[in-house]
Amino acid sequence: MAKVIEGLYYSESHEYVRVEGEFGYIGITDYAQNALGNVVYVDMPEVDDEVEAGEEFGAVESVKAASDLNSPVSGTVVEVNEALEDTPELINKDAFGNWIIKVELSDKSELDNLMDAAAYEEFCKNAEH
Repeated sequence: MAKVIEGLYYSESHEYVRVEGEFGYIGITDYAQNALGNVVYVDMPEVDDEVEAGEEFGAVESVKAASDLNSPVSGTVVEVNEALEDTPELINKDAFGNWIIKVELSDKSELDNLMDAAAYEEFCKNAEH
């Protein structure tokens, strides 16, 4: 079973948001990195780009597949995880510790549309059947 962490918000497309104040750290879940296999490239937006909830903001490529990244929330990109440019495999080592983008949240009520850890765990179990 893939690791799920309490206190994060999860999307049906297997991205998570870790909220700290007015900011959200967005990455892919352990379930997603497991399904993708060895990550070889992460396509990230630029700082100051706007992201919209449910819209594509980049992609993760592995030796097996490429997967679009969809933002679970809306906001302005304030930082990208530059370490992933040179070592994208960090996502495989620790998906939750290696966020992809940090955004200034424009509408915290969007978090209500996402799953908590228990709901996401159930969602993943159902996806496997």
